[in-house]
Amino acid sequence: MGGSFPIPVSVLTGFLGAGKTTLLNRLLKDPALADTAVIINEFGEVAIDHLLVEQASDGIIQLSDGCLCCTVRGDLVDTLADLVDRLQTGRIAKLARVVVETTGLADPAPVLQSIMAHPALVQAFRLDGVVTLVDAVNGEATLDAHVEAVKQAAVADRVVLAKTDLADAAEVEALRTRLKQINPGAVVLDVNEAGTGAAALFNCGLYDPETKSADVRRWLGEEAAHGHDNHHGHDHHDGDHDHRHHEHRHDARVRTHSLVHDGPVSFSAIEMFLDLLRSTHGEKLLRMKGVIELAEDPSRPLVIHGVQKILHPPARLPAWPDGQRGTRLVLITLDMPQDYIQRLFAAFTNKPSVDTPDRAALEANPLAIAGL
Repeated sequence: MGGSFPIPVSVLTGFLGAGKTTLLNRLLKDPALADTAVIINEFGEVAIDHLLVEQASDGIIQLSDGCLCCTVRGDLVDTLADLVDRLQTGRIAKLARVVVETTGLADPAPVLQSIMAHPALVQAFRLDGVVTLVDAVNGEATLDAHVEAVKQAAVADRVVLAKTDLADAAEVEALRTRLKQINPGAVVLDVNEAGTGAAALFNCGLYDPETKSADVRRWLGEEAAHGHDNHHGHDHHDGDHDHRHHEHRHDARVRTHSLVHDGPVSFSAIEMFLDLLRSTHGEKLLRMKGVIELAEDPSRPLVIHGVQKILHPPARLPAWPDGQRGTRLVLITLDMPQDYIQRLFAAFTNKPSVDTPDRAALEANPLAIAGL
C-alpha cells in the first residue's frame, strides 16, 4: 500500500481574494508535492492551470505528476475517508500528503476538528499545520471588518502574505507587525519570495522529517515568537500597548497564553485542567498545543493538540527530543477572561498565585475560579 499512515494533512485557508488559487497552482508544480491530494471546496472556483490533466473521474482529477485534486463531497470526512479507501484498494498508488483548501469565509476550526475527532480518520491522518494566506493590499481592511479573518490568522502555523508586489512597502510592514501581534508563534512568509515553496509551508507538525525526530520548540511556535516580547507564563495581548492598533477592535480579542511549569504534573491534574477549560470556555479556545512531563512517567512526554472543545487523542513521545523537560502549553483564545487560564493552570500545578484557591477547594468547587 502506497504511503504510510498517518498521512500529514495541511489546511490552506485565507479570506476571499487572498490568492489561494495562485498559490495552489504554484504548489501543484512543486516536485516536493508529488503524490499529494488537494481537496478543493469547489472546482468551479479554482482554475487549475496545470500543464497536463491526465484524467478526471468521480470528482477526482489526476494531474500529470501524480497529484490528485478532488472536491469536498458531502463533507470533508467523506472525502478523506474516500481517499483512504482508494489507497487501501489500490485505486491510488501512493498518497504522501493531503492539502485541504477551505472557502474564503470559513472558520477553519470545523475543518481541523473533522481531522482530529473522527475515530477512523485519526488513525489515517495527522494534522500537519494551518497555512493562512493574507492579501497584503486588502489585509488590514479585511482584518478590521471580519473577525473570521482574525481567527484564520490566529490559528495559523504559517502566515503567507500575497500581493506584496502590489502594496505599499510601509503598509506591508504594518500588516506584518499586526499579524505578529495576533499570532506571535506563526512564521510569516512572503508568497513572492523564492523560498516560499512546499518545504517552507508544510512540515510544521511536531515531527520534523529532516531530523527524523520531534521538534517541540518549532511546533509550539517558540522560535517564531522569540524576540516578540515572548515572556513565558505571560499573556501576549494584541494591540493594547500600541496606540496605532486601538482601532483594530477584533485583534484585542485574541490572546496567546504561554504556560510553563518546570516540574512534572499528574495526569489527573492535566486532565481536569483541560476538561474544565473546555467545558467552561471551549468555544473561546481557538487552538492549543502542549508537551507535558507526567508525574507517572516523566521519561515519555505527553503531547496534546486541540481546537476549541475537540482534543486530538493524546500521544506519547518515546523520549524527550530536546532535553528540555517540564510542561509547556501554548493556547490561543478569543474573548477569554484575561487571567482565567493563568489562574486555573496555577491552581492545578500548585503554583502560588494571587487569589487562587488551594487545590482541594478548587476540586470541590472548580467553577469558582472562573467567577461563574
